[in-house]
Amino acid sequence: MSRSQKTILTNICLVEDVSRGKLLMQYRSPERYPWSGYAFPGGHIEKGESLHDSVVREILEETGLTITHPKLVGVKNWHTDEGIRYIVFCYKATDFSGQIHSTEEGEISWVDKDSLPQLDLAYDMLELLRVMEDEELSEYYYHERIKGGWRKSMY
Repeated sequence: MSRSQKTILTNICLVEDVSRGKLLMQYRSPERYPWSGYAFPGGHIEKGESLHDSVVREILEETGLTITHPKLVGVKNWHTDEGIRYIVFCYKATDFSGQIHSTEEGEISWVDKDSLPQLDLAYDMLELLRVMEDEELSEYYYHERIKGGWRKSMY
């Protein structure tokens, strides 16, 4: 029995301006994305690229910010309908430089952390934020599709 499996590797990063109580969010339009709404920026990890380098590159490309010392704070994962494991490495960064800019990937803006529940968020952002900030949690796993959504667990 083979232990290998097809895998898609991606990342997201919670960029936080701690002194202002703001988070960097990317609005993904419903015309372009099936999982639209405000989300943390990130993207795909390229072949031969380290996890660290990929998140630094993605944040620079999508937001204009150069992050330093991103910390791996969790993993989100599931199996696609085609049986491919989809893994999202979740990072947090509080050290950054540069000026934000939007791209075709989505509109970038700083939002008040306390206002997140009132925003048009992508479908699991509040739960994912909990995994990324709670030191007792490290994984957000979608077990299987069920009527009305997914069966999910946080570990």
